[in-house]
Amino acid sequence: MVTSTLCCANNSTLRILTMICPKCGSTNDKVIDSRSAHNGRAIRRRRECYGCSYRFTTYETIEAPLQVIKQDGSREEFSKEKLVNGLRRACHKRPVSISVIEDLVMSIQHHFEQTHLREVPAKEIGGMIMDKLREIDDVAYVRFASVYRKFTDATQFADAAHKLKTSN
Repeated sequence: MVTSTLCCANNSTLRILTMICPKCGSTNDKVIDSRSAHNGRAIRRRRECYGCSYRFTTYETIEAPLQVIKQDGSREEFSKEKLVNGLRRACHKRPVSISVIEDLVMSIQHHFEQTHLREVPAKEIGGMIMDKLREIDDVAYVRFASVYRKFTDATQFADAAHKLKTSN
């Protein structure tokens, strides 16, 4: 595998592995262009595979994970996959594409990246999802609300559906 070495300010060295070509799987590539992306929070690199000449884009970002403060006070790392999976369950057999779900999650993640917060209450994330899901699909909204708000009986479902209907 091709590697390159960088020397840091504290004289420690980092070994950087080249990327795997998404087309042929080769690890032999070159960077043909680098520029700042996402308001300086990432580096966009255009690469070209020496094996098949395929060009692809990679992004280099700093890993500073967002912590989610759960209702019991415990903390866990923000998981985009966990949100996508929860939304997929809420949108099951509904006319909502996976790209719409992923865009919703990315917009929430982007919001918190822009605010530079390190910790966010789960309640705030859930509220944002509810607001956005309400605009996308009523049934998915009620399904998500039933889990998020911990519905215990059918009257709570009916109340949520009634509020949704009267607000539209």
